[in-house]
Amino acid sequence: MATTDSSNLENVLIALADPTRRELLDLIALRGQATATTLATTVTVSRQAVVKHLTILKEARLVSSNRVGREVRYKLCPQQLSSTVEWMTNLAADWDRKLEWIKCIAED
Repeated sequence: MATTDSSNLENVLIALADPTRRELLDLIALRGQATATTLATTVTVSRQAVVKHLTILKEARLVSSNRVGREVRYKLCPQQLSSTVEWMTNLAADWDRKLEWIKCIAED
């Protein structure tokens, strides 16, 4: 299993809970990389709000940034999403096993 420390897992789940941040992730994934200004033209929030959302995504390690001249370009960091999906998959499997065990007990 990939290592996902619990504090960053919490940051990832908090970051993904917001629909605007999920939309920003989708846009960055679609474009490969994007600036806050470019992203602000396609979402319903201001550029300042986009920057705040990108900061949360960056703290959760879901995006990284790179300065090119005066622009800051953001790109997706898929490995963090993979670790979170793996954690969720393992959690679901644990619940499936527990529910199967309860079902077996109930049938006895």
